[in-house]
Amino acid sequence: MKQYIYLLLLLPLMATSQNDKVEGMIMEANSENKHIGLPGANVYWLNSQVGTMTNAEGLFSIPYKKEFNKLIISYVGFKADTLTIDEPKMVHHWLQASNALDEVVVVKERDAVQKTFFNARNVITVNSAELLKAACCNLSESFETNPAIDVNFSDALTGTKQIQMLGLTSPYLLITQENIPMVRGASQAYGLTFTPGTWVESIQITKGAGSVVNGYESISGQINTELVKPLTDHALFVNAYANKNGRLELNTHISRKLTEKWSTGLYLHGNLRKDKVDENNDGFLDVPLANQINIMNRWQYQNPETGWVSFINVRFLNDEKQVGETNFNPDRDKFTTNSWGGEIDTRRFDSSVKLGYVFPEIPYQSFGFQSSYSIHKQDSYYGFNQYDITHQSIYSNALFNSIIGNTQNKFKTGLSFTYDKFDEFVNGSTYARTDNSVGAFFEYSYDNLERLSLVAGVRVDAHNRLGTFMTPRLHARYTPWEKGSLRVSFGKGRRAANIFAENQQLFASSRQIRILDTDGKIYGLDPEVAWNYGVSFLQGFTAFERTGNITLDFYRTDFENQVVVDWENPQEVSFYNLTGESTASSVQFEVNYEVIKNVELRTAYKYYDVKTDYQSGLLQKPLQAQHRFFANLGYVTQPKENGSQWRMDYTLHTLSKQRLHNTSINPEPYKLNEFSESYSLMNAQITKVFSKKFEVYIGGENLTNFSQNNPILGADDPFGAYFDTSIVYAPIMGATYYAGFRFKL
Repeated sequence: MKQYIYLLLLLPLMATSQNDKVEGMIMEANSENKHIGLPGANVYWLNSQVGTMTNAEGLFSIPYKKEFNKLIISYVGFKADTLTIDEPKMVHHWLQASNALDEVVVVKERDAVQKTFFNARNVITVNSAELLKAACCNLSESFETNPAIDVNFSDALTGTKQIQMLGLTSPYLLITQENIPMVRGASQAYGLTFTPGTWVESIQITKGAGSVVNGYESISGQINTELVKPLTDHALFVNAYANKNGRLELNTHISRKLTEKWSTGLYLHGNLRKDKVDENNDGFLDVPLANQINIMNRWQYQNPETGWVSFINVRFLNDEKQVGETNFNPDRDKFTTNSWGGEIDTRRFDSSVKLGYVFPEIPYQSFGFQSSYSIHKQDSYYGFNQYDITHQSIYSNALFNSIIGNTQNKFKTGLSFTYDKFDEFVNGSTYARTDNSVGAFFEYSYDNLERLSLVAGVRVDAHNRLGTFMTPRLHARYTPWEKGSLRVSFGKGRRAANIFAENQQLFASSRQIRILDTDGKIYGLDPEVAWNYGVSFLQGFTAFERTGNITLDFYRTDFENQVVVDWENPQEVSFYNLTGESTASSVQFEVNYEVIKNVELRTAYKYYDVKTDYQSGLLQKPLQAQHRFFANLGYVTQPKENGSQWRMDYTLHTLSKQRLHNTSINPEPYKLNEFSESYSLMNAQITKVFSKKFEVYIGGENLTNFSQNNPILGADDPFGAYFDTSIVYAPIMGATYYAGFRFKL
């Protein structure tokens, strides 16, 4: 009886909604027709650019027009369904689990990269199909086929890839895991490599300042990772990977539905690299020797009768790397001049809990609470430079959602608390601090779907080092005509720069460390404060009976204060507060189009103008290509009855010249040109799906075989005054080939 009362209580929503919408709830099918909402389900009109995703409770709203009548509903782990809709109405639909039906007719697959026309924020959703286009061994390697994110090389030793967005490095991004801040502080340098790609269900990329709900640190954007859910994951999943440079990886998922309410998943990841590779013959490892063990246990609870849902995560990680000369032996050569080398040993424990409550009789009203604890301990040395850090972090956030009058006017409000304790050891000196903050936020949303939507938020935080401050943010979307979406945004962000953890490449050099300001509260430095402004236009189109879209973005970031990292003197790296201007402007033009049946083309051109006032004057940001071109071509055959198909992908990155760190005062053998050369990179992968249970993939990276000449400055004298591994603008190794398989039950 309760579910019928629930349906009746939803009917008044139709009266408060416009008559040009289809609204409803997408749920997990069960024998008792209980309302177990599926968050993040895709809902879209067939052969159109009009689509949306269900919210945390499984609710959705999508505009209706007479030319639309086939509504596609899909969700990872469930069979896709097609509904015939002839008029605006309330829809309640239960999706069947993928193993519950013997056959199903797939009308059209959802795009692997989704852009919404109706969200006020500029959000790009990358789902699991897109992640399979590359080997995607960890999160840092998940963006090679997406033009929104730039992937760069951090140094010539660790093989670590760093991401950038809107011309700014990852510390200016808020990187969250299921909306809990994850890659920050001590994990900033290597944290993206700690999330295996197979654990990721989807990634949401938001350009511009993010929501005030998620904190005040977001400046250039937010990357949120949704992990696979025990309830919908495969009972058994195995992925194995190997490449020609000796990298071996194994991922295993084991998921079980224990009761009607409880599900659990055990996720195991291991990777190993023990082969010494030195393709450029400079005497140094091109990639480190490495060993990582990563274990996560995840619990999911859902009780639709009471309205409660919960996730509990516990994870332990041990990551070991050895870098340096090929003949370096830590047991023999550590802290000696026999041979130059180093080790980076990281141990991390993190846990989190998420609780949600949806009022059964008021489905548009909910309460949420999330909290996390982590301890990150890294012990490392590079030659004679030593860097150790221990970072303990606590994060809590309480959130209440409801409406004002009707479902077009919604709001979120809540409280948050953060605690961070840093203990750092830098070449004999100890740096320690404790940061804590309490904040309150309110965010209002208006949405009529057809023409206008906006999200306006403000939060106030009291921080023991950053002070008491206000963070305003606004996102708005206007639809001037069919399949057109114009967005504008602005917002403010503030953060404490962790100068050592975020710039660990400086330790693998002979540079001296200098902190030039002493009056600030963060190791003598002031907090970073910036405004971000953006405008974006998305236009869908149909040409030759095939759909596509065009996007034009412009974003600009203006820093009121920035901790300048100055590499312009080759003998030192200096940190000081900004005294002039620092700006980052980004323009991106992107075209996505289905060229022929089952062949998707995605192209983009990006221009960056990133400048900072250094002590030596206003200069373009080093190691930043002003011009970038991207292209991705994907081909997927129509799956057969047993699920077999072919998937093929090709990706091209072209980068213009980049300004290099100033080395003009070095002796001639250790001088570099002012600018690097331009170059192109090509990646490709072919996947053969034999059945719904088994597939094999092979691929190659850097197929142009381009690598940087002499990436290590002073490699012939690593203990000398001119040794530097941080001036890296291109790959260290040439072409790399890999193979792997996926097995699932």
